[in-house]
Amino acid sequence: MPALGPGRLTAVAAALALAATAPATTASAAPGSPAALREVLFVGNNWDGTADVIESSGNFARVGRINVIPDKDQRMAEIKANPVKWIYFMGIRDSVGEGHDQFVDDMYATPDGSAMVVSRPSFADVVSLDLASGAVKWRFPVSGYRADHMAVSPDGTRVAVSASTSNTVHVLDIETGKQVGSFATGDKPHENVFSRDGRYLWNMSIGEVNNALDAPWLDWTKGDRRITVVDAATFRQVKVIDMRERLDAAGLKDYSDAVRPAAFSPDESKLYFQVSFFNGFFEYDVTTDRITRTKTLPKNPATSEDRTTWVNDSRHHGITMKPDGTKLCVAGTMDDYATVVDRATLQEGPLVPVSKPYWATVSGDGKSCVVSESGADRVTAIDFATGEKTASVQVGDHPQRVRLARVPANWSGPSAS
Repeated sequence: MPALGPGRLTAVAAALALAATAPATTASAAPGSPAALREVLFVGNNWDGTADVIESSGNFARVGRINVIPDKDQRMAEIKANPVKWIYFMGIRDSVGEGHDQFVDDMYATPDGSAMVVSRPSFADVVSLDLASGAVKWRFPVSGYRADHMAVSPDGTRVAVSASTSNTVHVLDIETGKQVGSFATGDKPHENVFSRDGRYLWNMSIGEVNNALDAPWLDWTKGDRRITVVDAATFRQVKVIDMRERLDAAGLKDYSDAVRPAAFSPDESKLYFQVSFFNGFFEYDVTTDRITRTKTLPKNPATSEDRTTWVNDSRHHGITMKPDGTKLCVAGTMDDYATVVDRATLQEGPLVPVSKPYWATVSGDGKSCVVSESGADRVTAIDFATGEKTASVQVGDHPQRVRLARVPANWSGPSAS
């Protein structure tokens, strides 16, 4: 389906803005469920095959840890018995895994806080893990050979997962793991974002990031990269946004159009997004369908300018917004810093030294930006008000995604062996 005209685009933007005025429902809230839940942060340790559960604010102390690959022996037996699966498994290890298997990309809690739902790239699946026992409750093999980023609907009932080698997003019932729908995307679907009212689902495809064809003039080799927006009830395509056209129109022809992590403003009228190879981000106006501002962040002099050395074409990977919409927080992945940016002026604050930050999210109290330091196996909090680091906590090997969740108030395990 071609991109929509200005009238339909404006209508979609208006619907998003109206939805944003209603109170948001957190993915982990559960109407009618027991009140004895505590808010936490899930931290996925991708190379470990574990997820740490830490306090959502304060000192961010660790609450417990869960093994996200309790069925590893069974999965490995299946992979080794299938030559094609084995080739892809090893391909993940040797490319995006940087020599490691990828066992947890993304994770969320079920509405009642009883289970953790995890996407496992190397196993090409999504599983639900019982938080009391650590056992697998259900498993959904994605199409193709790798699972990636997820998103949970605002009411907490559905989880969307990118199947990166089949150019598909699957949407599952979070309690049963049954597929309720799916839709086609551009090449290598990556980030997923639900609108606050749950009416729309946005997917950003990033194209090929595992080859060495990284020179700007070879950008065309990276594939079909676009934002696909679908109706979250019918999974029919509502619009397609080709950022190549928008970047060119803004005089930004030399920048990649591979949209990486992104964050909406509270009223969802603006989208702030990162792209491959760029140390900064763009502001996109949803209603007028154009890029309105560009923010270039400082380069670390110690960072190599050889693009082929940047992990998965990322220079910066991770962006989030303070709940009141006044500040952004950016993970400068290859530049080894994170920084808070004033949204009105786009002026950055202190560059906080962190090691290969891979993600940014907001603390439970909304006062801090929380980044995963994948190069140091830490999670670090940065105060939105001052831009300064306030806390760090050690986690497992190569933390990536960090998500707010709710678990039973007295939960402290099971512990991974």
